[in-house]
Amino acid sequence: MQREQVLEQALSILEQRGLAAITSLAMVAGELGYSEQQLQRFWPDRDALLYDALRYHGQQIDAWRRKLLLDDSKGAEQKLLARYQVLAEAVNNQRYPGCLFIAACSFYPQPDHPIHEIAELQKQASWQFTHALLSELETDNPPLVAHQMELILEGCLSRLLVKRKVQEVETARSLAEDVLSIALCRKNGALS
Repeated sequence: MQREQVLEQALSILEQRGLAAITSLAMVAGELGYSEQQLQRFWPDRDALLYDALRYHGQQIDAWRRKLLLDDSKGAEQKLLARYQVLAEAVNNQRYPGCLFIAACSFYPQPDHPIHEIAELQKQASWQFTHALLSELETDNPPLVAHQMELILEGCLSRLLVKRKVQEVETARSLAEDVLSIALCRKNGALS
């Protein structure tokens, strides 16, 4: 049993069924076909596994963002909206990846809880990604526009926790496109 392989499997369960689906380490072990003792070699309890799975998932998202930023075949606008295409593909496969960070902040509302902190770090990284691309586009007030775009994304992820429909992603993408278009119009003086 490889630790990373088990993390991948646990992450798959989390993405498909959410944080509430993992009620105990014993439940995860049974679901994955391991004994609880085998999992305890790596994680003493459910929270340790959740933390590690979220950390691992965050690293995957960070790598995707870095790769996207280095992709010269896409412009900054395309890069800003690329997350919605990836999210739509995931939802079509009954996986809800970004929702885990939104749910983690709700399940662990104390700001100093390690799981809340790792979820908050992922939200900050998302904002920084958006802000960097908006700055590259030289939009008017990149911090405000980044905040607006992140609110749309987080709203989409929150709705996906309940609705689990790709239409939520399509609506969020459309809203993000509108916010970006308005920001670019302001940059060019069209709305002054």
